[in-house]
Amino acid sequence: MSEQNAGVKRVKAKTTRRPSSAPEPVRLDIDGVLADRDTSILVCCGSGGVGKTTTAAALALRAAEQGRTVCVLTIDPARRLAQALGLVELDNTPRAVRGFDASAGGSLDAMMLDMKSTFDEVIEAHASPEKAAEILSNPFYVALSSSFAGTQEYMAMEKLGQLHAHGAWDLIVVDTPPSRSALDFLDAPERLSALLDGRFIKLLLAPTKGPARLLTTGFGLVTSTLNKVLGSQVLTDMQTFVAAFDTLFGGFRERAKQTFSVLQDEQTAFFVIATAEPAALREASYFVERLAADDMPLAGVVINRVHDSRLIPITVPQAESAAARLSTGTTLERGVGELLEVHAERLTVADKENRLRERFSAAHRDVPVAAIPALAGDVHDIEGLREIGESLAH
Repeated sequence: MSEQNAGVKRVKAKTTRRPSSAPEPVRLDIDGVLADRDTSILVCCGSGGVGKTTTAAALALRAAEQGRTVCVLTIDPARRLAQALGLVELDNTPRAVRGFDASAGGSLDAMMLDMKSTFDEVIEAHASPEKAAEILSNPFYVALSSSFAGTQEYMAMEKLGQLHAHGAWDLIVVDTPPSRSALDFLDAPERLSALLDGRFIKLLLAPTKGPARLLTTGFGLVTSTLNKVLGSQVLTDMQTFVAAFDTLFGGFRERAKQTFSVLQDEQTAFFVIATAEPAALREASYFVERLAADDMPLAGVVINRVHDSRLIPITVPQAESAAARLSTGTTLERGVGELLEVHAERLTVADKENRLRERFSAAHRDVPVAAIPALAGDVHDIEGLREIGESLAH
């Protein structure tokens, strides 16, 4: 195993290694992962615009059509998942997907994370009715639960923990937010803990407790300044919220810790989604290395929208030469020549993609890889998702 990938745990996935003389990556056996009943969580991560949502939906559909009971959770606020699954909308409640082949006994539900609704549900479930009402009506809580940086990722951990504990599904597929923030949900519990449990916040909101008595004068200056900047009501709202929330926060941290442990367990499989482009593959390398650093079980990398020139018998020089010869011919011949020019351009793109893929695999020799060929159009229905699933498996 290469030094940069040391520590990566592998899920129980079947892989096929090419002969050592061929610079091909380890083949990712998608069906082997989906069929493994010990795998109960799939997490799709990657940079923006690489097709994570579509890939997550395709994996969920294929697993359901093979007999798994599946729930796919998207954290991406875009509506692509609902459209592709034939649903009018997605919300914070799992909704049954219809129109797929359920002959193997599988089922498929889908939902989209609503971070405020999830936060509200947690407050209502773990606080007394009086305390819950106090927190839910607090203006600082309303702002925190709706838009504070990191809340979405933290609530994703909460929702994943809820779904996993519910036990209604034997496989949960998670579609993460775009860009590097796709892994922020791994850090969110610690960041929120630092915000609400930090020494400065403790000092600021509880100045008369313990050693803080010695800093009364300095605290008065801080409070005076914050009152001028934020307004006294904002500071009061913060104090009231933290005082009410303080007894619940230990439970938040404990649940997040438990979910984090589940993500590190071999019942989880991470898929890094990328395209054969320099920036996307750099991000894929970052994800591979970050997952290894956090001891997360990487199943493999899926490279989306691939144009593979190795499957096409005609070369770029041949296409360009034929196009040049036909450029002075009849109208039909010129038309064929123009098509050959377009073909040559696409082959050039494919050759570039092949080199990038080979470079990535050379840097991550032990990482299984699957590729999805570029499709003629966008995926917008069950049939399109099924086609992607079949491409992944072959």
